[in-house]
Amino acid sequence: MLSVSDNHHHHHQHLRRPEPEPSQDEPTPPRVLTILSHHLEKLVARNDRLVLGNRQSQQKSLKGFDGVRAPSISIPKYLERIYKYTNCSPSCFVVGYVYIDRLVHKYPDSLLVSLNVHRLLVTCVMVASKMLDDVHYNNAFFARVGGVTNAELNRLELELLFLLDFGVTVSSQVFETYCQHLEKEMLRNGTALDHMVRPAITNSSSTADATEISVEDHTQSSSSHE
Repeated sequence: MLSVSDNHHHHHQHLRRPEPEPSQDEPTPPRVLTILSHHLEKLVARNDRLVLGNRQSQQKSLKGFDGVRAPSISIPKYLERIYKYTNCSPSCFVVGYVYIDRLVHKYPDSLLVSLNVHRLLVTCVMVASKMLDDVHYNNAFFARVGGVTNAELNRLELELLFLLDFGVTVSSQVFETYCQHLEKEMLRNGTALDHMVRPAITNSSSTADATEISVEDHTQSSSSHE
């Protein structure tokens, strides 16, 4: 399960990853990614139906994260890709989810939908990694992994910070609350209770072997995709 400790010096928010598990030849994604992906997919599908049914007014606050069309890569594959190439600690994905949840509660005119979920995820996880991980990749690396341009991700990062009023601190208590919420989601969907957060696995992956993807269909910069 997700755990919190006040004596682990590697994370500024005192968020502790579980003890290392036996290594595997082909490491599977942390369970938290599976649960978070499932939760976000359900939420996005519901919100897409609301927008399609014209029962939700046009969202405004999160417009900056919209693409022209929904990327072809699924939410689970996108999160797995971020985890594989950036080596973010699993806690970063929980904190990234906290940021998204703060946004949708602070701006009720906005919904998490297929047009914005990928950009929100890569931006929120990147900011979380800067808060939690002592060693993290720069914006340019996250941009390539996330399928956006560096300039676009720089803009999205600033947009996120201003929308959150730079409120990117997550206390141990808040972190634990969200862990419990995700665990309830896991049990509700019949998944065995296991270590949801596993230690970040050191991969030899780099941008050199990262398969090119693109979520860069934004109206302002679609022509500048590398």
